[in-house]
Amino acid sequence: MGLDPGLRRLALGTLLAAYPGPVPPDWAVDLVADGLAGHTLFGTNIHQPAQVSASTAALRTGRADVLIAIDEEGGDVTRLAHATGSPYPGNAALGAIGDVALTRRVYQAIGAELAGLGITVDLAPTVDVNSADDNPVIGTRSFGADPVGVAAHAAAATAGLQAAGVAACAKHFPGHGATVVDSHHELPTVDVTPAVLRRRDLPPFAAVVAAGAKAVMTAHIRVPALTGDGPATFSRAVLVDLLRDEYGFDGVVITDALEMKGAALAAGGVAPGAVLALAAGADLLCIGARVDAGLVERVVAEVVTAIGDGRLERTRVEQAAGRAAELADWTRAPAAPRSPHRSGVRGSPPRHPGGGRPGRPGASAGGAGARGVHPRRGAGAVGPRPAPRRHRADPGGGRRGRPGRSAPARRHPADRAGRSPSAPAAGRAGTDHRVGRHASGDGGGDGLAGQLAAGRRPGLRHHLRREPRERPGRRRGTGPDRLTIIDESDRITPGQVHYWTPKRPRRKLAGSGLDT
Repeated sequence: MGLDPGLRRLALGTLLAAYPGPVPPDWAVDLVADGLAGHTLFGTNIHQPAQVSASTAALRTGRADVLIAIDEEGGDVTRLAHATGSPYPGNAALGAIGDVALTRRVYQAIGAELAGLGITVDLAPTVDVNSADDNPVIGTRSFGADPVGVAAHAAAATAGLQAAGVAACAKHFPGHGATVVDSHHELPTVDVTPAVLRRRDLPPFAAVVAAGAKAVMTAHIRVPALTGDGPATFSRAVLVDLLRDEYGFDGVVITDALEMKGAALAAGGVAPGAVLALAAGADLLCIGARVDAGLVERVVAEVVTAIGDGRLERTRVEQAAGRAAELADWTRAPAAPRSPHRSGVRGSPPRHPGGGRPGRPGASAGGAGARGVHPRRGAGAVGPRPAPRRHRADPGGGRRGRPGRSAPARRHPADRAGRSPSAPAAGRAGTDHRVGRHASGDGGGDGLAGQLAAGRRPGLRHHLRREPRERPGRRRGTGPDRLTIIDESDRITPGQVHYWTPKRPRRKLAGSGLDT
């Protein structure tokens, strides 16, 4: 006897599957049409940008609001650039620089690139506090070992991604930074009290909740004081009592890959793990990278059976699927008009030809004759939008006819209205940025959230000198300009760090492995 169609569709609405190869097979698209929440892209799905755009468009033929997720953290963990290495700095580099405004701009550039390819959820940032020096799975993926510093960068990264219209998923709750074994291979134990967790591991999660993160990913770690013998992914005390009730998170709880040994061994397999995770309060279940149609159907059958035998309440599964659907609705909402250079990181690609997002109703086409509401011209304006107020540099990064030279910023009279002559023009390409003194408008107030959003972290001051990427004899890259760091505090020697031009391919972990 077959599964009840309504229950099957309900169970599918809680799953993030995956597929092999660069082209979505028919079963992957058919499952989307049947109600599958979405797919996660891995290195094996990525060949080149045009191919990725074609893949996401193919998935949207199954359903327009399908969630398409990816692990794009910058640094060592990249899918889009797994063959060459990420063009963006990783979290350890950003934490060492100490400029939360730069962190926001980098993550907004990542988000813009993902949105331009039709990807809607970034399984990033990693906000674990790297308190164990020999941690085999976090390491350079962390912003650092200081909870307050990590919290500041975590909030900035979250805001940057979501400003680009891509949902951020902060990970790995309640904190993977103190482990000395890899949850891909076994279940790590963090044997500390809840008080230690609140002081050391949880401040970054409080910061991303305050910043409005759309999703949080669970950790396959054991915290005996909270989880007993099982992982946090299967613990209601962690996912509901701590994350939702105590920290006030109201977004989507996404599991780390259920095929990882830290979860699969504890549950007895991927399908039983799906039931345990839903019962504990997870909403969207990431199955893993090695997925086929048969595995998805086995997970669905287990969830439907659990509803029938009482291991799962139907209302709990409906709640999970409803949250996943709300996330999908958010990713389809039209983004506010933005200049492609407004993020302050040069080289950010446009969201989509025409200025909108592929397959998302309501996005402006932006071409001649497009009709809509423009922020300065009003409703019903016809014809192309006027040029931005500031000078737009040529594609090579310099002024037309003068390679390698940055164009001066031309200020509109409205820019000067109400602004002190000494106020910095933050985020303008081709200028020096002093870090440590922030005039950001991203947050306010004297509370923790306001201070983190404003980047009030004294003690590190750098000059960041932008070096033009286009030079004779240099290979042209696709990412933002490289940064040379001149550190006035002697923590980093002048010119020591060049983050954005990879010299060699990263280790295999950065490409197609399960480094979630």
